[in-house]
Amino acid sequence: MFKFRQISLTLALVALVFASAGRSADARGDGQIRRSRMMIGLQLYTVRDDCAKDFPGVIKAVAAMGFKGVEFAGYYGRSAEELRKMLDESHLKSYGAHISLDSLQGDNFDKTVEFHRILGTKLLTVASLPDNKRNTKAAIIATAKEFSAVAEKLEKHGMMLAYHNHAAEFQKIEGEYVWDTFFSNADSRVKIQFDTGNALSGGVQAAPFLAKYPGRVVSVHVKDFSATNSDAMMGEGDVNWKEVLPLIRGKAGTKWFIIEQESYPIPPLQTAEKCLRSFEKMLDAK
Repeated sequence: MFKFRQISLTLALVALVFASAGRSADARGDGQIRRSRMMIGLQLYTVRDDCAKDFPGVIKAVAAMGFKGVEFAGYYGRSAEELRKMLDESHLKSYGAHISLDSLQGDNFDKTVEFHRILGTKLLTVASLPDNKRNTKAAIIATAKEFSAVAEKLEKHGMMLAYHNHAAEFQKIEGEYVWDTFFSNADSRVKIQFDTGNALSGGVQAAPFLAKYPGRVVSVHVKDFSATNSDAMMGEGDVNWKEVLPLIRGKAGTKWFIIEQESYPIPPLQTAEKCLRSFEKMLDAK
């Protein structure tokens, strides 16, 4: 039974590869030329269930959709060499990885750097923090200093450190947003991965925060959010894209545009492709 299901999944992914390839060829035009230099990637958390079943098939399907790279959120028991081989075969790049702060401390530092050197990853993003590192203003400042020290070490290896926001960063502690306290006390080497959907779920629109630290927002999770529709995909929510898009294509300093969808009303791979097509349409409209 397991083998049958695995074969079925592989066949489904192969079908998606060819279908996507056909759609991509048909869609070529001026808009695609304008987007050709943009590094648009997929956060693999979007397709996490499929990755656990058939990671090689997912990578092929993602490439066929037109993504240029992926952002990791786990490695599914694969070595860095195995992952790099799969990416190279599909002409994809590693646009980053979500990791824990612990993986960059002590004896873990060298192991983490070597793993991502093999993958070709330049951006290591701490995806979240335990409460004791952000529950007081003093704790946030101390954490920012900790990030600064790690970022300096990573710079010597040709890598950058970033912090990724959730909704909690847009709550106030001692009269100031956690996000502002953190980044105003972190060295400029500490980059920003801004998640537009998470910010809106925390009650703020992204644009004012994207504009605050020009050149530091190197990666953006282009994700929508709706308080009335938990499955809202790209372009279906309340993010003010008319303000966001000029910033992330300009002075914010964004290099990597990462699509992520955490919940979905349709299968994950279809979700990823639908979000990509919607994002492309928004870019072409500018």
